[in-house]
Amino acid sequence: MSRFTDTFRNIFKIHELRQRILYTLALLFIVRLGSHLTIPGVDAVLLSESMKNSSSDNLFGLYDLFVGGAFSNAAIFALGIMPYISASIILQLMGAVVPYFQKLQQEGEEGRKKITQLTRYGTVLISAMQAWGVTVKLLNTQFQGLSIVPQPVQGIGWVISTIIILTAGTMFMMWMGEQITDKGIGNGISLIIFIGIVARFPHAIFDEIRLISAGQRSIIIEIIIIAFMFFIIAGVVLVTQGTRKIPVQYAKRVVGRKVYGGVTQYIPLRVNTAGVMPIIFAQSIMFIPTTVLSFFPDNEFLQMVAGWFQYQSPIYSTIYALMIIFFTYFYTAIAFNPKDVADNMKKQGGFIPGIRPGKQTSEFIDNILTKITLPGSIFLAIVAILPAFVGAWGVSGNFAQFFGGTSLLIIVGVALDTLQQIESHLLMRHYDGFMKSGKIKGRR
Repeated sequence: MSRFTDTFRNIFKIHELRQRILYTLALLFIVRLGSHLTIPGVDAVLLSESMKNSSSDNLFGLYDLFVGGAFSNAAIFALGIMPYISASIILQLMGAVVPYFQKLQQEGEEGRKKITQLTRYGTVLISAMQAWGVTVKLLNTQFQGLSIVPQPVQGIGWVISTIIILTAGTMFMMWMGEQITDKGIGNGISLIIFIGIVARFPHAIFDEIRLISAGQRSIIIEIIIIAFMFFIIAGVVLVTQGTRKIPVQYAKRVVGRKVYGGVTQYIPLRVNTAGVMPIIFAQSIMFIPTTVLSFFPDNEFLQMVAGWFQYQSPIYSTIYALMIIFFTYFYTAIAFNPKDVADNMKKQGGFIPGIRPGKQTSEFIDNILTKITLPGSIFLAIVAILPAFVGAWGVSGNFAQFFGGTSLLIIVGVALDTLQQIESHLLMRHYDGFMKSGKIKGRR
């Protein structure tokens, strides 16, 4: 315990690290504050009463979890950061198939700036579409015969102003995320999602205690189910943290009187190179159909289709799992390029025993990476859809979503990445970190 106390004391001894942490906490506080500021024109009291009787066993409940309750509060940050993630996914997908975007990706820093700018434009467009869906939902929400948006307020002016407010809220959150990444500690976008999920933890606990006290839940059954969930998730974390090491030999080279090379090193290929990003990507895409279908509340066929995308629907779980597997391969291909690794090895005089340098080395690494990524992607998919099955066994949606794979993997992954950055700052100044070895293995 004293060692952790010393570590926190060391953190605040470093001026730059202290400033970064305080800056990050200040922006995250603004994120949480904006999650409780209700959109002008919405009856906040009536909204609160209606939310008490609403169910979280649906996709909107999961969306509300990611935005820290801002959606159910009809807050100015109700859309969260998901439109930005959706825009990023679209641009990355286009970079794999459209020559123009492929060229931008190869132009270095200038190309990256152009892609970032296009991503921001895409964020505005997606935010505006989702904001329209939110206004339609609010206009059609009633409680005890009373409308959440009073009749005198309803009108084209309120709709336009609400769309502008929600879109501006998402853009402001995107800007804060970028500022945290540049001037704070950790990845800003991931931390915004992280703080939103963590903020719902007390609500999940209190709701479950209330249901158990009322006799609507069996505490023994819930303990067994939660233990089962943690057992599966712990197994998945262990499996996805595994690596396959490829030996690389470097031939001896004599330059003058110095001898270079002649050693064997290893390339570690992780089972889960993509981390939690496939889950975040897939979840962002899964929000889009429900958002679009919410534009047509009076169309019976489209509402039937919307039922297929309910959180506990088998169709939803199947599509969600397949998308996670796809994005695991997609993000791995972006994060790790076998051709670049093979070229660098060839330039440095390295080779894999029994494999010719160049193209054959690239194909060999790619083949191994493809094989070890498959179990990692399947395990991620299983953990992501686990809360839907647990909810069907009687655990409340709010509690199941929080302790489900999606939320838990995001929390663990983001926390480890952030601690890794703090660890790096401490080690640069010869301070011990949080672990006795001075190292925390992140999931990056």
